[in-house]
Amino acid sequence: MASDIIKKYANLLVNYSLGIKKGDRLLMVSTYLAEELLKEVYALALQAGAYPEFKVALNGTEKTFYDNASDSQLQYISPLTKYVYENYDALLNVIAPFNVKELQNTPAEKKQKASAARAELNKIFMRRAAADELRWTLCVYPTNAEAQECGMSQSEYAEYVFNCCYLYENDPIDCWNKLEADQQRITDLLNTKKEVHFKGTNIDVKFRTDGRKWINSSGKNNMPSGEVFTGPVEDSVNGFVRFSYPGIYMGQEIEDISLEIKNGQVVKGTAAKGQELLNKILDVPGARRFGEAAIGNNERVTKFTKNMLFDEKMGGTIHMALGAAYPETGATNESAIHWDLLADMKDGQITADGQTIYNNGKFII
Repeated sequence: MASDIIKKYANLLVNYSLGIKKGDRLLMVSTYLAEELLKEVYALALQAGAYPEFKVALNGTEKTFYDNASDSQLQYISPLTKYVYENYDALLNVIAPFNVKELQNTPAEKKQKASAARAELNKIFMRRAAADELRWTLCVYPTNAEAQECGMSQSEYAEYVFNCCYLYENDPIDCWNKLEADQQRITDLLNTKKEVHFKGTNIDVKFRTDGRKWINSSGKNNMPSGEVFTGPVEDSVNGFVRFSYPGIYMGQEIEDISLEIKNGQVVKGTAAKGQELLNKILDVPGARRFGEAAIGNNERVTKFTKNMLFDEKMGGTIHMALGAAYPETGATNESAIHWDLLADMKDGQITADGQTIYNNGKFII
């Protein structure tokens, strides 16, 4: 039987994040470590009249794939996955890894080939999500591997995850509704502006947003959430940014990433560690342009855990994503990747059309 906290988690995912209703086709993707949460979501989805199914991974199979796959197998696209992206109503992806370092030593070119092959799949997914035809949520079930990665015991990490999701509150859904209302005020203002400037320590980057939409991310696609984001006008991004947190790409860390951007293109990218992989990522079509610019706004996300689902929501940070844009923002960049990179802004400023809207890690509007 599921614990009370897992029951609250499942209820939040089914009835708030995904909004499951009668007739929905729902696919849950995870590992068997998340069994407790998956079974509770399954029960609630059935009670709602949906048709839930599972895709559950075994330990070590991802490494087995990269160790043994030929080029044609690396680039193979499952017709089952394509069918889900084209036809299902809801997708729940529960991160519950056995080993977060499983692909640490996998050659970068293999990861690149597999990522590049998914470009068309990603395009289908983003198109249907933008049209609200496919509702999706990414969340975490706390495992020992993740806890070790961020220097916590499993019980400490579970407490952190649940607290970030407001699960210790009497009514988590009410808490997310309040955060949504607070962020709506911010997005309403930003949607009247045309140019945004991020400026802080080793950050000086400008981009235009006219014709684009800022999105209020409040726990629907990501749980937890707490950010506002947009897709910058593709050729308008200019400047320099050093990302103060490591970039994590398929389980491998790239440290101290600095990018120079001219007319929307990354013209130079350096890293203190992981330069080869960074070069491979930048070689992916569309990966030298930014598909997203965002501001983290969740004050409960206080620690860098090497899991971008949480880290990019951290209050006092900004993040920018290389690669695919979210069509709902009005942005058009396409790529097989969408790679979020995180920078501290606790001593920085954000201006919009010259108006200071954010200072030293907090909105001031």
